[in-house]
Amino acid sequence: MTAKFDLNDDGVVVVIGTGAGGGVLSNELAQKGIKVVALEAGGRHLPQDYQNDEWASFGQISWLDARTTSGDWRVARDFSGLPSWIVKAVGGSTTHWAGASLRFQEHEFKVKTVYGDVAGASLLDWPIGLSEMEPWYDKAEKNIGVTRTNGIPGLPGNNNYKVFEAGAKKLGYKNVHTGRMAINSEPRDGRTNCQQAGFCFQGCKFGAKWSSAYSDIPKGEATGNLEVRTHAQVLKIEHDGQGKVTGVIYADKDGNQQLQKARIVAVAGNSIESPRLLLNSASSMFPDGLANSSGQVGKNYMRHMTASMYAVFPEPVRFWRGTTMAGIITDESIHDPSRGFVGGYELETLALGIPFMAAFLDPGGWGRSFTGALDMYENMAGLWIVGEDMPQESNGVTLNTDVKDQYGLPAPNVHFTNHPNDNAMRNHAWGQAQKLYDSVGATRTYPTPPYPSTHNLGTNRMSAKPRDGVVNKWGQTHDINNLFVSDGSQFTTGAAENPTLTIIALAMRQADYIAKEMAARTI
Repeated sequence: MTAKFDLNDDGVVVVIGTGAGGGVLSNELAQKGIKVVALEAGGRHLPQDYQNDEWASFGQISWLDARTTSGDWRVARDFSGLPSWIVKAVGGSTTHWAGASLRFQEHEFKVKTVYGDVAGASLLDWPIGLSEMEPWYDKAEKNIGVTRTNGIPGLPGNNNYKVFEAGAKKLGYKNVHTGRMAINSEPRDGRTNCQQAGFCFQGCKFGAKWSSAYSDIPKGEATGNLEVRTHAQVLKIEHDGQGKVTGVIYADKDGNQQLQKARIVAVAGNSIESPRLLLNSASSMFPDGLANSSGQVGKNYMRHMTASMYAVFPEPVRFWRGTTMAGIITDESIHDPSRGFVGGYELETLALGIPFMAAFLDPGGWGRSFTGALDMYENMAGLWIVGEDMPQESNGVTLNTDVKDQYGLPAPNVHFTNHPNDNAMRNHAWGQAQKLYDSVGATRTYPTPPYPSTHNLGTNRMSAKPRDGVVNKWGQTHDINNLFVSDGSQFTTGAAENPTLTIIALAMRQADYIAKEMAARTI
């Protein structure tokens, strides 16, 4: 049964956000008998509500509150009000994500040690390593049903994958397959198998793709220990005279402000909203924002080094059919500085529908060349490039006091400038992608710039020493022991891999820690 907790119940854990971090954390704590109030800024949409229409879906689930953008990235020019494409709904961006579920590699937890000093980069080793994370990766993979793990078969390859695989083999790549995906290849966990509908970014209408919206959240609610409040946008975190957080102020669906008291607060609002909330929670005791004695809240924003490549072939490919991102080449994810950059990248199959292709192929593009590309849509194949970008202290989220949101609070400004290492990696990846498609008969290729980000990382980074970051190895803020960060903003560095699996594993690990500390009465 769904719980209903009193606003004055100061024994609850308040979780802000219900995505990969907050949704999983809420369920894990509820399963342990801990009372949880999860506050979600958006509404609740389930598979029957999802729309297999790109623009309609975008309007239904996207976070479209006021934001501004600066820096040298093209997104600041092309999509200045939309620096990121994330979801404002129960489940967060686990509704929108493609399902790719990859573990970090050992060296990616120790980049300062392995890469050395990289000019202009604020590299830092994580305070945890792969060996410590492996049991939690195991648990996360079992929870969300990652293919090619735990005896779960891989997904079939669509036409886009077949072109991709053929090119990979021509180039001599060894590690190419349909990926480790949190999309059922066979019925599992009360959900059907993938129906190959091809609208993975719009929400899976069949429930084959794991999402906290219809997996972890309902399981947590069934315990009677979890209450999810929708249309509840948190405005400020409150604290007492000793600096301990005591509750959160949020706006309900009618715009009325409510105060929910709390024993513990966990912030899981994505790498833009989480630092924004901490900064907007400044007080006389914390004039620079909560948990910000280091001055690191909002800094070191990462969004992965991304780009795409589309190719036209003599015959139809119809790349939009089938699972969107069931295809990966991992050979380039190694650390090999001889390529001209540190870190590595993945190549992953990708298809966009015509509306998004028109928006993203060449933003602002016009004329015969642009329309000619869209005319050949049926004959296209496509891939996405995702690699490790360099953290830079100058990249980050700040408060724009000149622009206010619907509640009168300063909007976030997202500043990002590419590091030279990012540019070198992107150019290398474009080159390899073009070779891949040329090797199997492409007549034309289209290197495509980064889209509004879906992989938002850093801004509340994890560090061994309080002066270097915002949270410790448990996601617990260095400054306030009953305030936690539970999303991708705690990432010290980004690695080459899609981040969701690591966010989930960290949330499970954090839930275990919080439960033990609550039992010991240390928080």
